[in-house]
Formats: sequence, structure tokens, C-alpha cells
Amino acid sequence: MNFSFKKIIPHLLVLLAFVVASLIYFSPVLQGKQIFQSDIMLYNGMAKQQNDFRTNTGEETYWTNSAFGGMPTYLLGAKYPHNYIKKLDLTLRFLPRPADYLFLYFLGFYILLLVLKIDFKLAALGALAFGFSTYLIILLGVGHNSKAHAIAYMPLVLSGILLTFQRKYILGFLLTVIAMALEIVANHFQMTYYLLLLVIVLGIVYLIDAYKKQELPHFFKSVGVLVVAVILSIGLNATSILATQEYVGESYRGKSELTINPDGSPKEVTNGLDKEYITEYSYGIWESFNLFIPRFMGGGTLENVGRDSNVYDAFIKLGATPIQALNEVKQAPTYWGDQPIVEAPAYVGAVVIFLFVLGLFLVKGRLKWWLVGGVILSWLLSLGKNFGILTDLFIDYVPLYNKFRAVSSIQVILELCIPVLGIFALVRLFNDFEKKEVKLKAFKYATAITAGIALIFLLFKGSLFDFSGIRDGQYLQAYGQSFIDALKQDRKAIFNADTVRSLILVLISAGAIWMFLKEKLSEKLVIIVFAVLIVFDLVGVDRRYVNNDDFVSAIQVQKPYQANAADQEILKDNSHYRVYDLTTGNTKPSYFHNSLNGYTAARMKRFNELFDFYIRRNHLEVLNMLNAKYIIAPAEDGQPQVFTNTDVNGNAWFIESFKAVETANEEILALDSLNTKKVAVLNTYQFGSKLKGSPIFGGIKLDSTASINLVDYKPNYLKYESNNTNEGFAVFSENYYQQGWQAYIDGEEVPHIRVNYVLRGMEIPSGNHIIEFKFEPQVVKTGSSIALGMSLVVVLLLLGGLFYEFKKGNINTTTSA
Repeated sequence: MNFSFKKIIPHLLVLLAFVVASLIYFSPVLQGKQIFQSDIMLYNGMAKQQNDFRTNTGEETYWTNSAFGGMPTYLLGAKYPHNYIKKLDLTLRFLPRPADYLFLYFLGFYILLLVLKIDFKLAALGALAFGFSTYLIILLGVGHNSKAHAIAYMPLVLSGILLTFQRKYILGFLLTVIAMALEIVANHFQMTYYLLLLVIVLGIVYLIDAYKKQELPHFFKSVGVLVVAVILSIGLNATSILATQEYVGESYRGKSELTINPDGSPKEVTNGLDKEYITEYSYGIWESFNLFIPRFMGGGTLENVGRDSNVYDAFIKLGATPIQALNEVKQAPTYWGDQPIVEAPAYVGAVVIFLFVLGLFLVKGRLKWWLVGGVILSWLLSLGKNFGILTDLFIDYVPLYNKFRAVSSIQVILELCIPVLGIFALVRLFNDFEKKEVKLKAFKYATAITAGIALIFLLFKGSLFDFSGIRDGQYLQAYGQSFIDALKQDRKAIFNADTVRSLILVLISAGAIWMFLKEKLSEKLVIIVFAVLIVFDLVGVDRRYVNNDDFVSAIQVQKPYQANAADQEILKDNSHYRVYDLTTGNTKPSYFHNSLNGYTAARMKRFNELFDFYIRRNHLEVLNMLNAKYIIAPAEDGQPQVFTNTDVNGNAWFIESFKAVETANEEILALDSLNTKKVAVLNTYQFGSKLKGSPIFGGIKLDSTASINLVDYKPNYLKYESNNTNEGFAVFSENYYQQGWQAYIDGEEVPHIRVNYVLRGMEIPSGNHIIEFKFEPQVVKTGSSIALGMSLVVVLLLLGGLFYEFKKGNINTTTSA
């Protein structure tokens, strides 16, 4: 056995350094502060009801009524039984957020480079280059935590795959099981899908290599081992995967039954998102140079250009006071790319790009080609509509690709691959595999290409670009041509400053390598120089966008919203109702009320369609059937004002007749002129056969004294009492979701159906009865049982595999190849 405590000391010191670096960058967490993340604020509004329920009862609800009239919590942080891989994930994320994610960035990439047999010092250098990549830091700044979470585990998954292909089948298998399970538990399937695309590229390259080397049996054996590992990792996450798969068909990302738009025009029916929606955030071809020059296209959508800017002078000339002008320049529209909103450039680093280009000439073999293949594929797909021939091909023919939006985010793959090849360039520079002449030639090419690009942009920017943004027309109307001219001058100044910055960093990097080749700098000094350069380069840009100013007191994060006078007035009503807020686009209504509002890309499809057709235009009958008792709208003074809707149908009501339809189009259009208190729209094609006693055509004999009242309410449980001398049909102002909601009359399970496009309906016998709805998703029970079984299997395999490897002496702790 090769285990030696002395040999693991360097790794422990590196991990300690990662902890320190993470805490230093996010140092306010040491004072008890928390980072204010806009997306997390929105999430906290959506999730408050389920979190409160968990705190108050110790139980989990898988349904929330706080948003969009009610929806499952599967994609809102639901906690599942026997989710032991989540406990491991929480253990690894022991640092305060968001330092925990930064540490995971470092850790995963460090392990990947160690698996690639890179010396621990260079592996640590690579981890810093990856972890401080600007896009990854920006994700933490805005609160895309699940995306950052999934990205952090990508290198670990690749580590397991590569170990397996290195013929370390048991270790590779075990690491792949755990790493892939952690990747899935991050619950960002778009990032996991992009990782799969990279793995396919890797697999193709390794297959070709195996064919050339006549090692196909080893290749397919490795693939078989990895397939089993992935199956086990899926089993460990069975509940979340099954629940998500079940829900996706009912979500906005599933296929719509409608063939018309709200305006009556034909609708393109797709089994996924609209192409325009998918490609809304597409990277521009020129914009891709911000991987090398941070503010190549102005940086973020809005930047602080300061008092010395031309924009400041322009505001002063327009009559603004110095204080007003200073406030305006804090959010100057410097971005001049084509994307709707950009928080910051996806900067990989001038130093890292230089090393990457050096690696193109120094590194050989299959490693280089799967890394370069991943870079090219991710870059081309990130262009979206700007490279439509490939994007359309993937949307139309590649499974699941049309389920995800913001194609620009696939650049996370190149942001992973580029620093790997860059670090390998240093490996090849330091070892004796290549002659000095080859290294010198590669050095010259890399310097000429990177420095040359920067020089071309500096010298010819006036001919190449006009520095005009997509919203400049709005600013022209608001402020005039002099403001636009000033804005363009500031854009040019930003462009110049960052291009010169990248050029200088390239020349310093080149100088360090030149001195090494001339034997004037040692290998260790070169590593130190590049560590300083990479940290200076990346952190310097990162701090422009994510810094100590983004931290606030913990209470501001934990309680992001304050009830205004309108909310306080509504909260005096302790009955069960819904609120429709016309004054905000955030999740504040969901934080305080059962709301028709909300914010999630996974909202229920039918409710979203109802919203677009009717709720958006304040259709009173639709609001009535949804029990929207209170409407918050702006008063004349702009302050929120409460309007009580006295015509609401209530929580449930008996109807007199049905309006029979056969298609989804007819179903939703019928609501436009429907008296929802007396008539219900019934899709007879889908639900007509499920009715037993209620006549579809003609009237229902309704007792004028008939009543049905809600007597008990929880997010996952509703109890009603009914009194009717005749058999009747009741409509409930609750979203219909058949995969989980079970209906009971006097304790016996009974069927219920969908009416009015989104609501629940049920036949109720004559007399006095207790009606209950319980959210009892079978998928959670099934998934939890699978997860428990798989957890036991994995523990046994883990113990047995590690014992075997230690006994054979295959686990070593060497710090270099």
C-alpha cells in the first residue's frame, strides 16, 4: 500500500489554502453578513410557504399555494426522504454561502488535474484559474446557486470518467457514482445536460484513439463500468429525478395542447420551449472576445463610469446637478452587445487564454482534442441565433436541447476546458517531452496571436466597431445626440483600457516563459509568477461586479420583503383566498399571500396559458373562479392600493350546467364569456367518460340552499363540508394536478376531473358530506424507496471497493506524476 501521511500533507495544505481564499474573497461572511442575491430573493419569496410549513410542523409539503394559483415544490427546494447524497453535499459545503461554492470550484478542479497526473502545485494553480473565472463568480453574485452548484461538480464527474479510462476501474467507478450523484443533486439539469455534451465529445475522441491503438475492448469495458455508475447515481437521486420527470410534462417546458395564441393567431406547437425564447440570450461573434478582454463590449449592461467620464459631463450639460450626475453614471449603459441583459462579461482571463493558445501548440494527443472539441462545440452553440445552422439542428433534432433557454450559458464548458489545456501547456513547458526549439516556437506563436489580437483591436477599433448599443435609440430620444456621442466615447475608453490591460498581462506572461526558456527563472518561480498574474487578473475583474458592497445583514436576506399598507390590510383576513398584485413583478406577493403572481421558469403550463389569455388582462370572471378576493393596484399617487373583489366565487361552489368542448382551444376560449358561478367548461374528449351521475348536456338540479365550505386548509390538505339535497357537481378554486392530489368523500377515495381549463371538479352525492383533498404524490414514495435501496448498495460497494484498492496498493497519495 502506497499510503503515506506525509504525502497527503501538501494536499491538505492546498485545501486549507482554498478555504482561506474562499473566505478572503467573501470576507463579510466572517462578520455574519450574507450576500444579497437577486435570484435568491425571488426564490425566498416563492419558497416561504413551504419553508414555514416545514419549520412549524416538521413535515414536508410538496405543494405550495403561494404562487401561480398552486404548484408542486419539486423544483423549489423540496426535501425528500432517504436523500443521503444530499447530506454528503451539505457536508462538502461546510463554509458559509457563497464561499462554499467557491471552495467547491477549487476542490473539483484540483481533483481533476490530479487525476490527469499533474503536479499538485500546478493543479492548485489551475484550480484558482477555474474558480475565479468571472462568469462563475457572477453566478454567485446574482444568486444562480443551483447553476454554480452543478458547475462545481463537473470536474469531479470528469475525474471519475478519466480514472476509469486510465484502467483504474474500481476507483473510477466509485468516484463517478458519487460525483455524478452530487452533480444531479445540484438540481440544474441544463448544466448537467451540457456536461453530457462534453462527455460525448470526450467519448468520441477516446473511441477514435482506442480504435487506432487497437484497445476497443478496454474502451467498451470502461463505458460499461461508467454506465453502471451513472445508473447508481441516478438511483441515489431517484426521488428528485422521478418527480421532475413527472412534472416537466405539466410545466411550461412541456408540450402545449393549444394551437392558438392569445390574439387568435396560429401557434407553433413544439415539445419544448419556443425557439425565440431559447435563443434570446445568444452570444455575439465579436462579443466572444470578452473571454480575453473583459469589457470588450462594455462589460455589464450598466456600469459605473465615474465622475471623470464623458457621460458625467453630458448629464451636467443637460442640467443635472453634480449629485444627480454622479447617481446617473453609476448605472451608465456601457454594454453595446446584442443580448437583452448582461450582468458581466464571461471573462476567462488574458493570462489563461495565453496559456491555452500556448497549449494548442505544445500539447498533443487525445487530451488536447477533447478539450479543444469541447471549446469549439460550446462556443458555436453559445452563439445561438448568430449561428443558426447549428443551433436549429440541435433544437430540432438533438433530444432535450429544446428544453433549455439562454444558450449562451453553455460557455461554462469552454470555461472548464480552457484552463485545463492552459495548465497542461505549463506541464509540457516544464518537462522534457519536447525539445527546447519546439517550446520556443510554440511560445512565439502564442505571443504573436494573443498580443497581435490585442494590438489589432487597439489600432483598428474605429474601423471595426461603431460602439452602438441596441437601446441607444431610447437614449437618443431621452437625452439627445450629445449624450450618445459621450456614451460612445466612454465605451471606447473602456475598450481601450481593458485591451491595454490584457496586452500587458500577455506580455508579462510571455516574459516569464521567455526567461524560463533562457534559464533565468526556475520552474517554481514561474509557477509563483503565474499564480500572482492569474489571481491579479481574474480577481481584479471579479471585484468589479461581486465585492463586499453586495453583502448585507443576514436579516435582510432571510426576510427580503416588508409588508406595505396594502399587504397588512389583506393579512387581517384569515380566510383562504388569493391575491393578484399588479404593482410588482417580483415574488413579494408570494411571500405574504396565496398569489396568482410568482417567478419561476418551471410554472405550470396550463396556468401560464390561462395567465396569458385572461389574467394578464384582468378578466373578471377568470379572477372570480380563481378566488382572487384581493387585487393590489397602483393608486393615483403611485402607492399600492387594495381592491376587494366582492364577486369571487369562493373556495368551492355547485354549478348548474356544463359547457361541453372537445379541444384545448375550445376549452380556453370558452372561458371568455362564461358565467363561472353557474357553468363549468368540460373537455368531454378527456373527461366526459369519467362522469357518472352529472348530465353533460342540460341542467343539474341545484338546491338553492346547497352549500360547500372550506373548513380546514394546509398547503397539502383541504377539507370541505357540503350540504345538498340533490346530487351535484362542485368546482374548486384549486389548480388541477392529477399526479398527486387525491380526493376523498367521507374517507373513501373518489375521482375528480379538470374543469375550466385549470380547476378541479367533482361529483358529490346528495346529503351532508366531508370532502378532502390530500397531496400524496406516489412518485415521492416510490423514489424514496429506490433511493434507500441504492444508498445501501452504494455504501457496500464503496466499502468493498476501497478495501480492495487499499489491499492491492492501488491508492497512493503522491503529489506529482
